[in-house]
Order: sequence, then C-alpha cells, then structure tokens
Amino acid sequence: MREMTGTKSRRPGSVLVGTSGWNYPSGLYKWSGLFYPSQPRGKAKDFDDLAYYAERFTTVEVNNTFYRPPTIAMAKSWVDRTPPAFVFSVKLYQRFTHPQMHRQALAGKAAPGLQADVEQFRAALDVLADAGKLGAVLCQFPSSFKSTAESQQTLLGLFRDFREYQLAIELRHASWSEDVVGTIQLLNEHRAAWVQIDEPKFRSSIRQNQLPNITSFYYLRAHGRNGAKWWHHDHRDQRYDYFYSPDEIAGFAETLDAVRHIVKRSYAYMNNHPNAQAPVNALQLRKQLGEKIDGEFAAELLSRYPQVIELLEERPTAPSRSDQVRVRVRETR
Repeated sequence: MREMTGTKSRRPGSVLVGTSGWNYPSGLYKWSGLFYPSQPRGKAKDFDDLAYYAERFTTVEVNNTFYRPPTIAMAKSWVDRTPPAFVFSVKLYQRFTHPQMHRQALAGKAAPGLQADVEQFRAALDVLADAGKLGAVLCQFPSSFKSTAESQQTLLGLFRDFREYQLAIELRHASWSEDVVGTIQLLNEHRAAWVQIDEPKFRSSIRQNQLPNITSFYYLRAHGRNGAKWWHHDHRDQRYDYFYSPDEIAGFAETLDAVRHIVKRSYAYMNNHPNAQAPVNALQLRKQLGEKIDGEFAAELLSRYPQVIELLEERPTAPSRSDQVRVRVRETR
C-alpha cells in the first residue's frame, strides 16, 4: 500500500478533527454568514471557502465526490488552496456504494462504463496522494446494505479496485454487527478500517464498540442524534440538525485519546452540518484533545455560538462591526 499522507512529518498517534464537507452556501442550514463571514457584494466572488476552512482545521472529508467522480483539475485545485500538511479524506462515488440511487440520479441518461469511473476516481486520488494530502477513502453504504454473500462480493470489488488506498468502510445495518467476527475478519484481511459511527439507534441499526479493528488508522463519523427527524423530515438535512453537548464531546475525546495509543492516525469528522454546528463541535473536540485553537472567526459565529468564545483566552471587545474578529488563545497545558 502506498504512503497516503506525509507520515514522516507527523508523529504516530495523531488525531485529525474536521467536518464532513466544507461548502454549504445556501439553504436553511447554510454556513455563509455564519462560519464563513458575510462578504461585501463586490468581493464575494473572491472569497475561497476551502482556503478559509483550511486555516482553521487540518482535515476535511470531501462529500461532493459522492455525487460525481472528482476530476484531476478539481484535485489539483484542492491541493493548491490548502496548506502543505492539510489532509483530505474522500467519499466514494455513489455508483460504487449506492447503485440504485445512482440509477435514479441518472434518470435514463447514459453513463460511462463502471471501470471508466473507477479510473477517473483513482486519478484524482493519486493527485492528492502524490501531494501527501490524501487521508482515507470513505466507502459509505446505505442502511439497506445488509451482510449477504452478494454484499461481501461488492466489498471485495472495492478492495480490488481501490487496493492502493486506505479504505474506511461505513456499514449501517445491524446484520454486520450481528456477525461481528466475520465482518472484522473480512475488513482486516484487506486492511480496511471499520468506520465507527455516532447516530440515532433503531432496531435495524448497527451496534459498535468504538474500538479500532486495525492499527494503521481509525475513522469516526458523528452524524448527530436527531432520532425524531432521522426518517421523517421535510428536508434530508434535518436528520443531521443536532448540536452535541459538552458531555457528548467529552465522550468522543475520551475515545480518541484512548485510540491514539493504539493506531498511527485517527480521523474524526462531524457531520451535523446544519447551521455550522459541525465546525463548532469540531473546535470543541479539538480543544478537549489538547489542541490550540487559533485563527479568525466570523463575528456571526461568535454571536450565534458563545461556546466558541469559551475556547479562547482573549474574548473580543464590545460587538465589532467587522465581519471577522481576530482571537488568540492560550497554549493548552
């Protein structure tokens, strides 16, 4: 397996915390004017949300690759717009994990051959890998993906097509945890990490112990715990509308702190993205893990989430009219 990220420049046991996606420009739950500062009209087109995000976090999970394979040009753009040590984890195209959803999206339109999509996806991943910026490749399966002989063949196909990369396998149906020995054996044989997920639990939901199954890397996704809106909602994003409490964040931190003594690198992504809850919870998690929080934060974010101010040593003076407030924080002891 090729070297995915610049491990020579990072000590073993590192924990990278970020969010699932960075671009939420519109809708009821947009980040614009909240995590991202309001911009003067004349300069809005010049604002680079990825560059802004990468000044505040060291990793992100790329989610738009679920809807279409990334191009080489897109991957090069991500590399150029982020610092040298920034790491991308990339979600696989829905055609590989949600074939029925992919067919519905096409609505009768012709699609390239499957192998062509695989090659295009791999070419973009290689751009990130060659730049030392590729983390894991996320294979997210739907809750309807049960543990069957056919499903296991699907996994084997992904292990074959993407064997050069660190694969993180997200399984949601209870049948996978009911055969926990068989599932772990299958994943371990191909050095794939079993994604540990935090989400509302139903009868058919997978059960996990949050422990790593391999020592090379660990992958955690926090989707929120909005059980009331998980299956019944007006908009799909409502299921992720949840803000983790300090005690819940402390629970994640305790798990990650224990895991980093076992694995070389851990990835933790907050997917409760509505209203920029994910970056706020991610900042809180980083602080719990002993990291320094620094950078410029939008005044709107500090007003909406005073919890962010509590992470800082120097609070901003009386309300600022500027779009951003410069803050400094103490080194965590």
